[in-house]
Amino acid sequence: QVQLVESGGGSVQAGGSLRLSCAASGYIDSHYCMGWFRQAPGKEREGVATIYRVYGSTNYADSVKGRFTISQDNGKNTLYLQMNSLKPEDTAMYFCAATINWSSACRSGITYTYWGQGTQVTVSS
Repeated sequence: QVQLVESGGGSVQAGGSLRLSCAASGYIDSHYCMGWFRQAPGKEREGVATIYRVYGSTNYADSVKGRFTISQDNGKNTLYLQMNSLKPEDTAMYFCAATINWSSACRSGITYTYWGQGTQVTVSS
């Protein structure tokens, strides 16, 4: 069983930065995809960024490329999302997720097994 706990959300003005953290407990195999997702009120959940632990390969949604960076600290079993140049449209609940994966990459559309409770990010204009 894997537990994920997010932290680091908050309120910030447009152009500001935040760093989200996701502390994972339980057994996290190297062949895990881990990712950040977000859901704004009235909208569907969307993928923000993913990382494949074994290779460190990353993927980003077009809307956050060049502004957000996903990273991992394997020693601490912690996932991060550095968010720079924040925009009001980045306002959402952000969730950390993980799933085991035996393919060569964390392809879009895979089902994530484990989810955190989320942390709120609010960006004001």
